[in-house]
Amino acid sequence: MAIDPERRPTGDVEQALTIFLAGAECPFTCVFCDLWRYTIDGPTPRGALPRQIADSLASQTRDAIDRIKLYNASNFFDARAVPLEDHAAIAALCAGFAGITVESHASTIGPRVLDFARRLDGRLEVAIGLETIHPGAMARLGKRMTLDQFDRAADFLKANDIDLRVFVLVGVPFVPHDEQIEWTVRATEHADECGAAVVALIPVRGGNGEMERLASVGDFAPPTLLDVERALDRCLDFRPTVVTADLWDIDRFVTCSACRGERVARLERINASGRREPRVTCAACGAG
Repeated sequence: MAIDPERRPTGDVEQALTIFLAGAECPFTCVFCDLWRYTIDGPTPRGALPRQIADSLASQTRDAIDRIKLYNASNFFDARAVPLEDHAAIAALCAGFAGITVESHASTIGPRVLDFARRLDGRLEVAIGLETIHPGAMARLGKRMTLDQFDRAADFLKANDIDLRVFVLVGVPFVPHDEQIEWTVRATEHADECGAAVVALIPVRGGNGEMERLASVGDFAPPTLLDVERALDRCLDFRPTVVTADLWDIDRFVTCSACRGERVARLERINASGRREPRVTCAACGAG
């Protein structure tokens, strides 16, 4: 659970509370994902998620929170992960928040989204992992999602006045290293064209076993903090879409301790403002 400032397309900065919920495992076995570690065997029991949300909110000052993000390491609109009978209770717990963000696979976007949106006081935002639009890589990620499927989900949300948040990867498996940044920019551009309110650039993290195997056969090169910087710098001209770098566990991608602090602080400022800043130069590693 964490509270972070988050810039919106209007230019306002919200205080967003993210709650990580434990429930059923996602049925999609994406090669880069390790979220199965935070799930349970079998379907999510009815009432389990509302209890977790209530417990998390009990320690918070609600007036200080603008947006609540409910991430359940699966798909919010999969009834096995989030029982339909719990939607009303979850919506009631979200009363008073201006924005409510949940995450779900493109294939789950449909009538259940509308039913949940109608129950909310605030505005619903649905996060969908696009990851990449590289045709070869997209087909090999294990996500079982086509670009057309993503586009249909984005159109559905737009037609029903529901906001779209998109996750795009930095360091996508199966993409040549010298093409990584370009494909990250292309995916972000596609999300922008689909009307995304927010695009989060997420560096691919190793540690799930499969990423290490892919690295051993040359199909994956772990991204660096410099890769994240370069990707974000290339994506700052999209408007009104807000593009930010995901800085969770960012120290995993640091290659130079001498410039680490300046680089992370720069990314934090850009995330908050959306404005370009001069690149950090470092005498120790030579990066600029």
